[in-house]
Order: sequence, then structure tokens, then C-alpha cells
Amino acid sequence: MASTSCEVKLRRGEPVEKGLRRLKKLLDREGILKDMRGRKSFEKPGDKRRKKQARARSRAARDSRMSSSDRRDSRNSDSRYGESRTGDSRSSDRRRSSDRD
Repeated sequence: MASTSCEVKLRRGEPVEKGLRRLKKLLDREGILKDMRGRKSFEKPGDKRRKKQARARSRAARDSRMSSSDRRDSRNSDSRYGESRTGDSRSSDRRRSSDRD
């Protein structure tokens, strides 16, 4: 983190509450509050590593769930023939041949 100070100057006639709101937004944007909360208590390096790995696992699981639903949709439809591949085409062929008899 490069700097830990933020400065907001009140404009002429600006209420203090509005200046505080601008300061809070600036602190949030800079990530200073998040960093300070993280430094509030000591966290062992192994715990940091485990948390980081857990976040990566949950992110990978979420991404795989999202991409698997996309793959499932593309697997069920055959765009070349414009029909769904989930149905058994042989059974529909049998029905057609039995209708002819």
C-alpha cells in the first residue's frame, strides 16, 4: 500500500456531513479501511494461505458451475439439425414406421 492518508477539503458553504461522505467514499476507493480492518489483529501466515486457497476453491467451484450449465445447454441441442438431442431419434423413427403399417 503506497499511502495511508487521504485528504478532503471542504468547499465553501459545503456541509460537514457531505465532506465526511466524500471522505468515506475516498477511503473505500483507496482500500484503506479494508487494510486497517485486516491489520486490526495478527493473522498467522498459514492462516492467510488457507483463507486464500479457500477463496480460490470457492471461486473455481462457482465458475465451474456457471460454465457447466452452459455446456449442458449446448450439449442438449444440436444446432446443425435444429433439434434437441435429448430425445431418442430411433424411437421416433419406429413410431413413424408403425404409423405406415
